[in-house]
Amino acid sequence: MKHGKKYVDSAKLIDRATQYDVAEALDIAVKTGKAKFDETIEVHVKLGVDSRHADQQVRGAVVLPHGTGKNLRVLVFAKEDKHQAALDAGADYVGGDDLVAKINGGWMDFDVVIASPDMMGLVGRLGKVLGPRGLMPNPKAGTVTPDVAKAVTEAKAGKIEYRLDKTNIIHCPIGKVSFGVEKLQENFDALLGAIVRAKPAAAKGQYIRSCTVATTMGPGVKINPAKVG
Repeated sequence: MKHGKKYVDSAKLIDRATQYDVAEALDIAVKTGKAKFDETIEVHVKLGVDSRHADQQVRGAVVLPHGTGKNLRVLVFAKEDKHQAALDAGADYVGGDDLVAKINGGWMDFDVVIASPDMMGLVGRLGKVLGPRGLMPNPKAGTVTPDVAKAVTEAKAGKIEYRLDKTNIIHCPIGKVSFGVEKLQENFDALLGAIVRAKPAAAKGQYIRSCTVATTMGPGVKINPAKVG
């Protein structure tokens, strides 16, 4: 793949043969953020598990101390008696059948979906739409809960969900280039701490196989997996 000049210049800052300490890797990643917009810093963690087995799934949620730098649009499925509480907590959209119809019609202007348990029968109709996008509410992620107002507050404060993809890798944002290394490391530590605590009992051998950080447009910077978790 041919890369642009900014990417090539950024790649010169990285020694491909080196696995960096967390702070050094984040410092390099911040320096590679050369785009005209405030790039997101993402973490990619490959785990020593097999996501094909139910007892080796790794999924959960964590509130990042400094959020992600993105103003998340939160949609809530709840009975009418919880609508005002959800709105007061900062929800952008609240409803039921009306939202199902709207989403089935192609509307997707939201980033997080939260549902009360008594609405999951309704939300289940959207599985084929929300599931592939990673938006389906899930109890492990705290997005299926009786206390929808609390879940909205946490989402707005920077709560993110982590989950394995088919190649046993977790991909998560930990903030923006403008955050600086200190805030990014605090967010990184919160995410990796949660992933380590979620280690399945069935996982054998080295749990964190590799860890890389990168900006939206930049090259990856490898972190020494022995220095995390």
